[in-house]
Amino acid sequence: MRTLAVVGRKGGSGKTTVAVNLALAAERRGTRALIADTDPQRSALAALKGRSEPGPQCVATTGAKLFALQVAAVRDGFDLMIIDTPACGEEDLGHALVLSEMSLLVLRPTFLDLAAAVRTVDVANRLGRPAVAVVNQAPPARRGAESPVVRRALEALALMRLPVAPAVLRSRLGYQTGLATGRAAEELGDAEAGREVAALWGYIDQTPPSRVRATPVAFPFAAARVA
Repeated sequence: MRTLAVVGRKGGSGKTTVAVNLALAAERRGTRALIADTDPQRSALAALKGRSEPGPQCVATTGAKLFALQVAAVRDGFDLMIIDTPACGEEDLGHALVLSEMSLLVLRPTFLDLAAAVRTVDVANRLGRPAVAVVNQAPPARRGAESPVVRRALEALALMRLPVAPAVLRSRLGYQTGLATGRAAEELGDAEAGREVAALWGYIDQTPPSRVRATPVAFPFAAARVA
């Protein structure tokens, strides 16, 4: 069973939205998924309670109980466990990273989100766990060109030597509308959001941890000063 930690140390990064949509995308493609909701706000659990169709299971838990949940999930035949981590709490984050084969660092293209990602990557490196940045809530590209704020964020991530998922998630109403009913953007007929999530899941599904290496340098302040 694969285990992924979805991390967003800056409040409002959209980590739960990413975790829920990835679990739904996996389920739609035949992967039996479980979300371990370790965030005290229980946002993932609240979102999936509103779902009327079959979908991923979601369990409220804590970092200290993750190992037992992982063992039970393997026994029960799950293919994937996605850990929705709290925005704060080093101990819970440490438990999630240790048990995960890869961490997804969800961040908006802002200076504060990038700064928070550096701290998370430091923890992941100390634990020997690979991490990948997922750029979320980005402005839509215009005529195939990224906005300056996204370009600067991608440049900063490159300077940090942090791998970046090729699928960028944009600011789209479909993501928030879907969470209200526990449905994926794909299920709502939001074609653009659906393609983004499908591309992100496809990348994760096809990328083994051995191909991910995070070796960040000092935070590139000037390059990453984005809005």
